[in-house]
Amino acid sequence: MSKTIVISAALIDDGRGRVLLVRKRGTAAFMQAGGKIDPGETPFEALARELDEELGHRPAPGDVAFLGTFAADAANEPGCRLEAHLFHLRAPGRAFRIAAELEAAVWVSIAAAEELCLAPFTRDHVLPFARRMLT
Repeated sequence: MSKTIVISAALIDDGRGRVLLVRKRGTAAFMQAGGKIDPGETPFEALARELDEELGHRPAPGDVAFLGTFAADAANEPGCRLEAHLFHLRAPGRAFRIAAELEAAVWVSIAAAEELCLAPFTRDHVLPFARRMLT
């Protein structure tokens, strides 16, 4: 049986049809900003902490909308599955700074995102959701 990693992640869009994807240092797959939920944290608390650590932005509860919980293979931990709590954040004109374990952050259209190396969660759940929501 594979280990399950519980995370919170953000579908961040700029209000013009582009989404923000990030890539962790030493990895190939682009994905959503976010990360593991620590013991005692709610999914939103984990999301706010992770976005602050990774992008220098701590959203307030009213800034995000919960989109659902999804399962997928983990991109960077072989043999592990994700249980991912996905939130939506619209951030028009926002310049994020990358920090923590991130090596890259890119604003891309959904079509351009599909050409990148993507984490399974992003490819199978987030981008189809974004396509329906943003187009």
